[in-house]
Amino acid sequence: MRYISSPDFRHDGAERIGVLLVNSGSPDSLSTSDVRRFLRGLLSDPRVVELPRPLWLPLLHGIILRTRPARVARKYRRIWTSQGSPLLVYSEQLRAELTSTLAQRMLAPLTVEIGMLYSNPGVGTALARLRRAGAQRILVVPLFPQYCGATTGAVYDQVSSELRRWRWLPELRFIAEYHDDPGYIEALRASVTEHWQSHGRTKYLLMSFHGIPERYFHAGDPYFCKCQKTARLLADELMLEESEWGISFQSKFGPGEWLKPYTSDLLTELPRRGIDEVTVLCPGFAADCLETLEEIDIENRARFLQAGGRRFEYVPALNARPSHARFLADLIARHCQGWTQVELGYLPAGAARGAST
Repeated sequence: MRYISSPDFRHDGAERIGVLLVNSGSPDSLSTSDVRRFLRGLLSDPRVVELPRPLWLPLLHGIILRTRPARVARKYRRIWTSQGSPLLVYSEQLRAELTSTLAQRMLAPLTVEIGMLYSNPGVGTALARLRRAGAQRILVVPLFPQYCGATTGAVYDQVSSELRRWRWLPELRFIAEYHDDPGYIEALRASVTEHWQSHGRTKYLLMSFHGIPERYFHAGDPYFCKCQKTARLLADELMLEESEWGISFQSKFGPGEWLKPYTSDLLTELPRRGIDEVTVLCPGFAADCLETLEEIDIENRARFLQAGGRRFEYVPALNARPSHARFLADLIARHCQGWTQVELGYLPAGAARGAST
């Protein structure tokens, strides 16, 4: 293996902290070829599809990647922005907001980058940017609040794979999850409360999480339990009765059983139970994307209304909300303690604030 040359080192330079935010990604454009490339990366990851490669790859390349990209591209067209993919747009906005927030409380030089698992900018590209910026200490922040092997595990894999090529390795830390962090729950509570204040409260709050195959749960993946705890904590903070909220799982793919109840089935059933107005929140998504904007706010909205529902409200993901950036800044500060001479989040009286980015 040929290792990447190390950057020039300046003994008089301040140690720089690099923060790597990681999300799943989206196609680079609406072209079928770019959608196919994105799906190929996603669905060929053994973390995502845990089937024997000799069985899965012929099916993936022989059938799925020949038929599915055109359908998925049509879905993306319904949510695409003038700036491109919503996920990338919101992620870049969050990176900027977080950088500004961190600059107000950290004395150490700091750089924040975004990396995507299956699209540009990739995890390797983002790590290379941190390396060129002189980051000798890197904190990896998967933007997946509830740990799951298919998401957070994939981040570990890609970061490790890239660093195998580096001659000079940085000091490295990972944040595995934050599903029950009080700051995260408070940011979710505030987003729901503000939405209800602006649009009116509904009778029922449905918290929809991305699904995984049920067999992953039985094999020991803790994701289902993490989602349940997030939902319970948020319901408590909103002071909801048990009859006023529920949890479901979306984005099922393939013929096998996935975590239940399925969001689409539950939204069809609710009007028959007398619940004709609903607010839907997706607490597992840090930024809005195809699964929230198209699957929930378009497809499942229509399904609920066609089933007899009267009112459907979607609460946007936390995206670049200041409360989201403040929570992440607090989380990052806690995990970076010991990397600076002054503890993050605390400055002695008279100390000047600021950070170069």
